[in-house]
Amino acid sequence: MTNNPKIHTSGFEFLQTLKKNNNREWFNDNKTVYQQELVSVEAFADALLALLNSHDVIETPSGKQSLLRIYRDTRFSKDKTPYKTHWSGGFRRAAKYRRGGYYFQLEPGNTFVGGGFWAPVADDVKRIREDIAFDPTPLRKILSAKPFVSTFKTLQGEQLKKTPRGFDADHEAADLLRYKQYLLIRNFSDEEVLSDNFLKEADKTFRAMRPFLDYMSDVLSTDPNGLDV
Repeated sequence: MTNNPKIHTSGFEFLQTLKKNNNREWFNDNKTVYQQELVSVEAFADALLALLNSHDVIETPSGKQSLLRIYRDTRFSKDKTPYKTHWSGGFRRAAKYRRGGYYFQLEPGNTFVGGGFWAPVADDVKRIREDIAFDPTPLRKILSAKPFVSTFKTLQGEQLKKTPRGFDADHEAADLLRYKQYLLIRNFSDEEVLSDNFLKEADKTFRAMRPFLDYMSDVLSTDPNGLDV
């Protein structure tokens, strides 16, 4: 199973069956199957990390350690089902000059590869907004580039309903200033995920994020004069 670092049909079949039997008794009875499929996903994550490290520097040491637990935290959720019905993992970029991260989620009918800034701290959001307000041209150039549009279509993430306090409501970049998250997301069909080409396409998606991540890294790690902060 691990000789071919791809997502196998059996892995999706396990998730579909888990979705219909999302309880501890069923999961414990089928834990051997889960562990077998997990090995396959770990192999995929290892292969994806190797490709990612060929064009970026990643702090996450292994594909296995990139994977998020399948067990849900139900303490503060109305949904008390104990297990996630997807495989997922994330890779952290290394050093303070490489900001942002990479993420993948594998789920029948809902697979996507993404990245960016999921929960930026308030100081980071402030710095990003100030840079956009000063000159939105560099970011607009990245977001309108053909490779970006063909891969992600548009920048995604939660937004304020109004222009944030301290910025002119009529600012030319008011649409960008409202963002609270900065996410790049590419969706994949089940057919694409289960194909032999998915690993390559996932890495290609990560590569397409670099102009955006590099722009954000520059904003968050240097001052307006280009000096380290």
